[in-house]
Amino acid sequence: MILFPCPYFGSEVEFTDERIAHVTDRHPDLLPAHLDRIGKTLVDPDLVRVSTKMATARELSRWYADLLSGEHVVVVVATGKNPRERPRIITAYIARRLAKGQVEWNRS
Repeated sequence: MILFPCPYFGSEVEFTDERIAHVTDRHPDLLPAHLDRIGKTLVDPDLVRVSTKMATARELSRWYADLLSGEHVVVVVATGKNPRERPRIITAYIARRLAKGQVEWNRS
């Protein structure tokens, strides 16, 4: 398990071995080569959206001009109903364009 600091949530975010294996298997363009970009996205996102698939999840994204031909890294983080429960990464992926959804926070 890896713990990443995340100022947006005011706590560390958990990336379990099971979720790391999921991202590595489903999104090999991101992991293992760009693990550091997941951490950077959590520390300093450009945009935070409410997930359209899960009301308690947020999609944090950051643009990287030097990633492939210029891409976003999107990290989907779930928060529990219990405020003492640590937020956890559900998945992460590289996207050319971001999906539409409710913007909760935007770097201005």
